[in-house]
Amino acid sequence: MTIPPLDAAPGWDDLLRAGTGPVQQSFLELVRTTREYVGYSPELVSGLLQTPEYAAAVLRLVVDFYGIPDDIEAGVAARTARAQYIGQEGRSFHILLGEQALYTEFGGPEVMRGQLRRLLEATDLRGMSLGIIPARARLLVHPGGGFSIFDDSRVEVEGYRGAETITNQDRIALFRKAFGLLQPSAVYGQASRDLIASALAAT
Repeated sequence: MTIPPLDAAPGWDDLLRAGTGPVQQSFLELVRTTREYVGYSPELVSGLLQTPEYAAAVLRLVVDFYGIPDDIEAGVAARTARAQYIGQEGRSFHILLGEQALYTEFGGPEVMRGQLRRLLEATDLRGMSLGIIPARARLLVHPGGGFSIFDDSRVEVEGYRGAETITNQDRIALFRKAFGLLQPSAVYGQASRDLIASALAAT
C-alpha cells in the first residue's frame, strides 16, 4: 500500500479517519521501497528515529486533535518499524533536526531522556547521516516546516490540514534546494552529540 496524493481516493483524510495505523503503515511501505531518504524536522524528532514511547506521545496528540479512532498501538508499531531499514541494502538516510527538536517535550522527562539517548546512538548508525541545526546557527534559507524527500521523486509535507504528497519535479527541486541550503547550518559527529548530550543533561 502506498500513500495516495490528496486528490486521490482513498485520500489522506480517508486514511486518517481510520486511525493512525493505516497512515503509519503507508509510510512504512514507502520507506521500505526508498533507497535515498532526506528529511528535515525543525521541532520534533523524525519519525524514523522515534522511540516507541515518544511516538506514542506524538500520536496521542494526533488522535486527540483529529478525533480519530484510538489505535495508537498499531500506529506506534508501524512508525517505529521504519528504523529497521536504516543501513540495510545500501539505503541512505540523511536527517536534519532543528535543535528545538531536542527540547520540545513529548511524554515527559523520562520519555525525552530515552529519546535523546536514541539520538545519540543514531549518530553512529551505518547508512545514517544525522545533523543538528543549532538554535543560534546562521541560516541561508527561511527555516520553513518539516518535509521528507523519497528518492528525489516524492515529497511528503505534514501539517494541521493533513499530509501533502508532491510529485511535480519542479516543486521537488525546491525542497531539494531548501535542504541543500539548510545543511551547511547543521553540525555533525561530535558537535551534534554535544548538543544532544546538553539537552539530555537539561532534561
